[in-house]
Amino acid sequence: MTDATAAASAAQDNQPTYNIEKIYVKDLSLEVPNAPSIFLEREAPTVDVQLHHTSKSVDEGIYQTELTITVTAKIGEKTMFLAEANQAGIFQIRNVPNQDLDPILGIGNPNILYPYARETISDAITRAGFPPVLLNPVNFEALYQAQKAQEAQDGAETPMVTTKH
Repeated sequence: MTDATAAASAAQDNQPTYNIEKIYVKDLSLEVPNAPSIFLEREAPTVDVQLHHTSKSVDEGIYQTELTITVTAKIGEKTMFLAEANQAGIFQIRNVPNQDLDPILGIGNPNILYPYARETISDAITRAGFPPVLLNPVNFEALYQAQKAQEAQDGAETPMVTTKH
């Protein structure tokens, strides 16, 4: 191998790498505690959606991001259903500067996982006998910026992203 070939090979080895290794449902839960009487209700439910995501390193250059969506529908005080999906992904991220890693984990990875989580939630709710719940798009960049602003205000910084909304 010539010096030029070795240098080119070394340069390629140091190129930033981003690969999706695996996307999977890590946990899925659905509860219909007031069945069958809840199916006889004609009143429109109130629907609450909670979103939470975390990322962590699982190996050298390998990260797991988990996106958890919890949807609760109630009619008055009666719970119609409670659905929760934990959509996860394993991502290979190498040769990325540390200042760029946090936004990838807090914005990029959740953006990739969200459509899968939306489909999982909608499918589970439909299979439970309810009309599908179509979750609105989420601006993970705005959530990330808000979290960073809050951390700056609090004077704290976390190495990995954790957001709950």
